Amino acid sequence: MQEREFITKVKEFDSIEELDSSQHSLMESAIEARSRAYAPYSNFYVGAAVLLEDGTVVLGNNQENVAYPSGLCAERTALFAAGANFPGKAVKKIAISAFSGDFDVNSPVYPCGACRQVMSEYEQLSKGNMEILMMGATGKVHVVEGLINILPVAFNADNLKRKK
Repeated sequence: MQEREFITKVKEFDSIEELDSSQHSLMESAIEARSRAYAPYSNFYVGAAVLLEDGTVVLGNNQENVAYPSGLCAERTALFAAGANFPGKAVKKIAISAFSGDFDVNSPVYPCGACRQVMSEYEQLSKGNMEILMMGATGKVHVVEGLINILPVAFNADNLKRKK
């Protein structure tokens, strides 16, 4: 038996103002995207902004449905839009921000498990680590370099190699 330990590395900034100009701009785009989210049932608005290798920024936000499983998170909305409209372009960064009229969202909001799995796929397609920036409505910002820091044992295409 072998025991393995996974260590998560997170950079914590006190506010969006501490980010570098590229990160700050991307997070502002995520904040803009969350303002257009469709969240009449949860009143939890999430925006995501994806930065592609050519500098293109693709926005997404959560889209709810009265049949809850039929909705889609902001991260997947943005990533799928990037994949559909800019196929083959590597994803370099994604910024995520959340706000609620019902709850205080003043700490970083991390992607759900399904979004992490999709992010893992896009990171693998991009052949490099994706930078992930996360914040709530205000307050601290967490930044991680690569999905390994929030999904250390992802299911990926290597798990589907066919027998020879």
